[in-house]
Amino acid sequence: MKTQFLAVLGGAVVALSGNAMQAEPTVYPLTIENCGETVVFERAPQNAAALGQNSAEIMLLLGLEDRMGASAFWPNSVLPELAEASARVRLLSVEFPTLESVLSVQPDFVAAMLVTLLGPDSRVAKREDFHALGIPTYLSPSACTTTADTGNVSSSAANSVYGLRENLWSMDLLYQEIDDLARIFDVADRGEALIAELQAREAALRAEFETREDLTFLFWFSSPSPSDDAYLAGGNGPSGYIADLLGGSNAVKTEAEWPALGWEGIMAADPTVMVVAQVDRDRWALDNAETKIEFLTTDPTVSQMEAVQAGRIVAMSGAAMNPSIRTIYGAEELAAQLRSIELP
Repeated sequence: MKTQFLAVLGGAVVALSGNAMQAEPTVYPLTIENCGETVVFERAPQNAAALGQNSAEIMLLLGLEDRMGASAFWPNSVLPELAEASARVRLLSVEFPTLESVLSVQPDFVAAMLVTLLGPDSRVAKREDFHALGIPTYLSPSACTTTADTGNVSSSAANSVYGLRENLWSMDLLYQEIDDLARIFDVADRGEALIAELQAREAALRAEFETREDLTFLFWFSSPSPSDDAYLAGGNGPSGYIADLLGGSNAVKTEAEWPALGWEGIMAADPTVMVVAQVDRDRWALDNAETKIEFLTTDPTVSQMEAVQAGRIVAMSGAAMNPSIRTIYGAEELAAQLRSIELP
């Protein structure tokens, strides 16, 4: 097991090392049922393409950088403890890569975190496009547990792409993803250690924060400009899970995964805490958390919101608002700031 992997998992690895039960090695061919697809792996991948920050960071946390041919689509910078390992992997684009660029690395496996990267209406390619070339694929379980948006919730184009989430997202979907990828790569012991560590961190936060029915969070991902609708994290997505973990709920109750809402609607939601995302991709000025905070505190109308007036504005990584390994990190970011905020 690599030094980098050991450093990241720390105590979880130590805790498991004394367990007499060791994870069984993968027996190939391995058949995985994934998002309605049956995928067969004849051997462990040696040159994987990770489409999406979550897919890439899970592989890096599992110590698989030497088996990664490329990565793409990074809303945020890589976790600091993974920077050295990530630097060894070719970066195709921080945005959506082209199919040609993905195929140029001759991947023997493609994993993706979003349907927009590997779904029926993908901006890159469909799963069957890779399967036709003999390249097995894997789509994050979180991405295929939404339902189609019929347009009844919002007219936002974002909803039609990402769909609706009827039930609150949970880390169980992420644990399934880690376990699947660990078995695909024949590193099940590393997968078990990573899951154990994340479960412990999740339990610690759950134990610390008392549930309050009146505590609500509004999660602002980004906006093209202050005059445009804001892209928010929907009620039952990972941000709703974070709010629940920290004792509250999402102020945006829609089931849309990524609703777009005007500022009148945001003010009407009247959240206890405003959460602004730091998005490092540098597409829009309001990707930056400081720019969001400046708008919130200087706009003549928006600045009158109670949460803004009381200084209850906190920031976290935008990647945490996606169903991903970063979600628990985002919860911990918010927890650290909430400890110094006076809540009503």
